[in-house]
Amino acid sequence: MVPRKKEQLDHLQDEIQELIDELWQVPRFSGLRRGFRPQVDIVRTEDPAEFRVMFELAGVDSESLRIFADAQTLVVAGVRPRSCRGRYFHMEIDYGPFQRRIQFAEQVDPAGARAEYKRGLLTVSLPVAEREPAQEKVSIQIARSK
Repeated sequence: MVPRKKEQLDHLQDEIQELIDELWQVPRFSGLRRGFRPQVDIVRTEDPAEFRVMFELAGVDSESLRIFADAQTLVVAGVRPRSCRGRYFHMEIDYGPFQRRIQFAEQVDPAGARAEYKRGLLTVSLPVAEREPAQEKVSIQIARSK
């Protein structure tokens, strides 16, 4: 299979899985829930030409986050620990480990990526690649806010 077609197929498969996950929202106490799945916004800007990916991560310690990217994909993983112990009478907040994999329609330059975590919102900015980037996985460090 041609590499570009395979990437498009992988992207389509990810989108279908997300749609299935959203359609089959399982009740919280059923034991079938997969745990915390952070909400994500993806914005493509022109000046500078980059993707900004924002993750809603309230209650997640930035030290627990692992962020990796290659020319086509961003992966963010971590854990949102349960904040209270005891018997729940009502529960709407999901906890536990998570991993989100974002596939880009254009190639990005992972070496130029930067991340910031402020007030429960992780923003990862990845420049659009001007030329063919190296096919290596890069770990992205979170800039510490002052």
